[in-house]
Amino acid sequence: MKSVQILVLKSKLLKGKCMKFRRLFGLLLAFSMVLSHETFAAGGDANEPQASTNAVASGEPVTTDRLLKGTDDTSGWLMYGGNYGNWRYSPLTDINKKNVDEIVPVWLFQTGVPGAQFANSPIVVDGVMYVSAAFNNLWALDAKTGTILWHYEHDGAQDVALCCGAGNRGVAIKDDLIYMATLDAKLIAFERATGEIRWSAELEDYKKGYSATSSPLIVGDIVISGIAGGEYGVRGFISAFDAATGKKLWKRYTVPAAGEPGSETWAGDSWKTGGGPTWSTGTYDPETNLVYWGVGNPAPDWNGDVREGDNLYTNSLVALEPATGEMSWYFQFTPHDEWDYDATNPLIVDDVEVNGKSVRAVMQPNRNGYVYTLDAKTGEYLKGFQYTDRLTWSSGLDENGRPIVNEDARPKKEPGEKVCPGLAGGHNGAWTYAYNPHKKLMFVPTVESCMPVFKEDVVFVQSQPFWGGGPTTPETDDGSAYGFIAAIDPAGGEIKWKHKNEHPFAAGALATGGGIVFSGDQAGNAIALDDSTGELLWQFQTGSAVRSQPVTWKADGRQYVAIASGLGGLVPNLTGRAQNVNRGGTLVVFALPETKWFWE
Repeated sequence: MKSVQILVLKSKLLKGKCMKFRRLFGLLLAFSMVLSHETFAAGGDANEPQASTNAVASGEPVTTDRLLKGTDDTSGWLMYGGNYGNWRYSPLTDINKKNVDEIVPVWLFQTGVPGAQFANSPIVVDGVMYVSAAFNNLWALDAKTGTILWHYEHDGAQDVALCCGAGNRGVAIKDDLIYMATLDAKLIAFERATGEIRWSAELEDYKKGYSATSSPLIVGDIVISGIAGGEYGVRGFISAFDAATGKKLWKRYTVPAAGEPGSETWAGDSWKTGGGPTWSTGTYDPETNLVYWGVGNPAPDWNGDVREGDNLYTNSLVALEPATGEMSWYFQFTPHDEWDYDATNPLIVDDVEVNGKSVRAVMQPNRNGYVYTLDAKTGEYLKGFQYTDRLTWSSGLDENGRPIVNEDARPKKEPGEKVCPGLAGGHNGAWTYAYNPHKKLMFVPTVESCMPVFKEDVVFVQSQPFWGGGPTTPETDDGSAYGFIAAIDPAGGEIKWKHKNEHPFAAGALATGGGIVFSGDQAGNAIALDDSTGELLWQFQTGSAVRSQPVTWKADGRQYVAIASGLGGLVPNLTGRAQNVNRGGTLVVFALPETKWFWE
């Protein structure tokens, strides 16, 4: 029997006194859940696209010009963030504040893939939706009816080390090819019409602890992908491939080798196992012609004693030349991170006014609890402020944006007080947020869940957890964790409103010209909020926790909104989730009811 090994954290183990917890935490390092590979199959032989009586019309090639239009072309949703600004905003107004409470499901799609989060952001092009799910399942669906056109299931390596679940957050498209990164660290290009594989390239050897879960980024004729594995002491990187052939074009490591710029921020040879994963999707700005990518934690995560220094370029934003991968500039949010505050949350780009001056800016609500605005051309720090309710690891930011660390919050052999934000951060790159470019507001689903942390000695073993400590009792135990969606003005330094939920959010968001913010909660509700007030305007019970990224498009005069649900992954178990919620994997597509005359 084939199987997939997944390292999982069980919140029920995170209890008790420190010594008891450490024994349990040590067991976690070796604990795995073995799940039958056949359990995840949605039908058919692995790696064989499933035939359908409905042929897939290829449509027009998705050229660079089409991608540059983003969601200004409302007939589809062509990339993970909707457009190159990564706004997750659509100008569509058919569904609006006055009628959103009338939308109804028009079709549903069941993945048949249990056991892991359904965290996808579909893409929609020329009447076809491409949606991925856990364990690298990929479907082409008729976007109007949900009819399956083809299906691919990746028959990859079965001994992959995963810290946080087997979900896949989406695919990319260029010309007539669909691109998906896989759990066993491959990048695959498919014929969009049939699902046949055009080419496959190795990102890295998965046996070293590498994996990939996020959507690639298309820039011109280049496809760019990040990598996961920071919890296993890998050396992170970003790599680029020729979109047509799969030829590797460049590879940019996020941890410098000895003698390279930034290597002085690593003690001894600690850079060799320094982490710096790039597991979320980057952003491209055509105006600056730069790719912006967030970099994750240094390794080991919680014991910084073995890696003295700032540990560049972990917990940083790196700005790269897309043709060569050369670094134009960087900004480090959390130097010498000892709390697992990856900087992998989505990055947005827009023209904003800061202190009375118009500037091209790149912005991020960081996992560390601060939201940042930087000059997109130079990386200059412009503004930063706290967006979470609770933040204890730092007392603020200095004039250069460097955090003023509360030394008492650093991990110690004996855990102290709770540290806020907790392991998942205030917001997490496993899901998205939305940005309205007209109102200059971010709509950020947040996590309010704190936890004590400790450090311990650790020895590096390839493809084994390289943590050096961890969290102790999380707030899942006493129910004090919660979440909210915040409307944030990143350039102005204000939070306009908060919509609170009794559980932390673990789903993305979508903003529209109709004044709506769509998201979903861990109780299984797809929700719509008024973007001016945060008022709840509509909700629909989907049957499982919402972990996905909503999208919208318009076809044949009708606006559609897609929201998927499917409980799973590390974050809900560790930060707090609703009880009595089933696992699942359902994509629900909503629209206003059709009005037809009696003679039609």
